[in-house]
Amino acid sequence: MRNVMVTGGTRGLGLAIARKLCAGGYRVIAVARREGEAFASALREDAKIDRDALHFCTFDLGDTASIAALVRRIRKEFGVIYGLVNNAAIGTSGVLATMRDRDLETIVRLNTLSPLILTKYVVRSMMAADGGRIVNIGSIAGMTGFGGLAAYSATKASLLGLTRSLAREVGPAGITVNAVAPGFLATEMTADLTDAQRQRIIRRSALRRLADVDDVANAVEFLLSDKAKAITGTTLTIDAGSAP
Repeated sequence: MRNVMVTGGTRGLGLAIARKLCAGGYRVIAVARREGEAFASALREDAKIDRDALHFCTFDLGDTASIAALVRRIRKEFGVIYGLVNNAAIGTSGVLATMRDRDLETIVRLNTLSPLILTKYVVRSMMAADGGRIVNIGSIAGMTGFGGLAAYSATKASLLGLTRSLAREVGPAGITVNAVAPGFLATEMTADLTDAQRQRIIRRSALRRLADVDDVANAVEFLLSDKAKAITGTTLTIDAGSAP
């Protein structure tokens, strides 16, 4: 059974990815600060999930100094890390000119610095195992921009740059690095959208709907699979055709 780390894997999009991968035969280690009821319910109720397929690992990804120890601990408990899904992020909104410096530092630490450092140590493990898969969860905001999301968009754009460059660095070691850029999804991060804003997004999409978490989870599963062994340095946009 291949081991895949999914950060922020206990709720929302991260949990949908974790459940999809478990159903596809992977062992998922969901890394988050809290387990939460949604994750506990998935373990209790999802008949498709093997009891050995979904595990919770408590960790604050803002504690970047302890990330190396986290990777060592996971390798010791579960063995070789085949895949890493950098999903954890905070979607703090606000006009850049009025945001507090402390909030800017927090979003950059969790959305950019933490996945960089985590990927650094996981890649070392993958290189020793002669291969692996990395999938970064970006956003169309990092490609097209969105008013009130300058800081968030900057962090997501950085993941897309990481994807392209790291793919070239680790390709010779048999490691693929790709990204998925979701559009607006029906998750906690878009709960503040008004119905009028939601309808405006739907009207401008080619498919006249929002993408959902399963659409993104399907893309992640594909990029982790052997079917995508020749795909690297690529970003898949999952937005029902909303991007201009």
